[in-house]
Amino acid sequence: MKALIGLLLLVFFDHGVSSVLHSLQYFYTASSGLTTFPEFVAVGMVDGVQMVHYDGNIRRTVLKQDWMEQLTRDYPDYLERSNGLSRGSQQAFKADIGIVKQRFNQTGDTPHCSVHTLTWVAPVRQAFPTKQRWDGNRVYNEQQKNYYTKECVNWLKKYLFYGKSTLQRTEHPRVSLLQRSPSSPVVCHATGFYPDRVVVFWMRDGQELHEQVDPGEVLPNHDGTFQVSVDLNLKAVPQEDWGRYECVVQLKGIKDISTPLDPALIRTNWEGQSGLTIPIIIGLLVLLLAAAAAVVGVLLYKKRNASDKRHKPLGSDTSSENTEGQNPAPEAQPLTTG
Repeated sequence: MKALIGLLLLVFFDHGVSSVLHSLQYFYTASSGLTTFPEFVAVGMVDGVQMVHYDGNIRRTVLKQDWMEQLTRDYPDYLERSNGLSRGSQQAFKADIGIVKQRFNQTGDTPHCSVHTLTWVAPVRQAFPTKQRWDGNRVYNEQQKNYYTKECVNWLKKYLFYGKSTLQRTEHPRVSLLQRSPSSPVVCHATGFYPDRVVVFWMRDGQELHEQVDPGEVLPNHDGTFQVSVDLNLKAVPQEDWGRYECVVQLKGIKDISTPLDPALIRTNWEGQSGLTIPIIIGLLVLLLAAAAAVVGVLLYKKRNASDKRHKPLGSDTSSENTEGQNPAPEAQPLTTG
């Protein structure tokens, strides 16, 4: 039997007058019967960046960012406290696995808390007994409210302070227009930006388009930056009207990036292939010339060999195949009479 349950703790914080929304997230995951996965894992993230990780197999917290080293030097009990909380959660979740198996036939959801009313919400009927039990524990709920509304917010501010060079940096996006084929949508692709709160949209005649567009989700890059694409369908739009369109990328702290829908700016697969045409043609010409030279060489060799046979002295051996081409005879001298 296998079971997997998880708990997400999420706190948002509006960072003063900058109106930038920051988040602190904790993911707790417990499992049973999975040989390749720890029975308990806890992950802490600030603005989507992982800063701590607890592995139930080694039973300790691992720092995932360099700036967390400085935080733990200023707060020496941080790791000990984090380890203690995670180990306690590991034991609690291990017990919860059995309850989950019974109520959800090995899988399901757990209640989540509404801190404003100090009550718990049961997303499915199997979680209702837990909701009732937790609702009756007023002291525990007050502690949870204080944790979510005060302690988590305070720690989020600390994380933002220590990780400001990483978490509060701004990296400008690189914007490209892409198209796979003449009939494909034109893609406005922005990549390499940070943070991930970017807005990318298409405009026509200065007005944002809500039709003809297919926005994609923001995805992470391997270097910690992000990328996103927004498709524009132009099947019903004649190319002479393309000048009415533009892609706009907005990221807080930088000037809007506007890219007009200009065919000269679009990177396409077929252009990439035609761009390789000249080198390919040159390569083919070189090969053809080499082949032609080889053919000419063979013909000249055969012609010369035939001439040699016609002028070869009487009695010479002309039938040996084993020596042909291996020990070429010196150039034949004209026959003389004496």
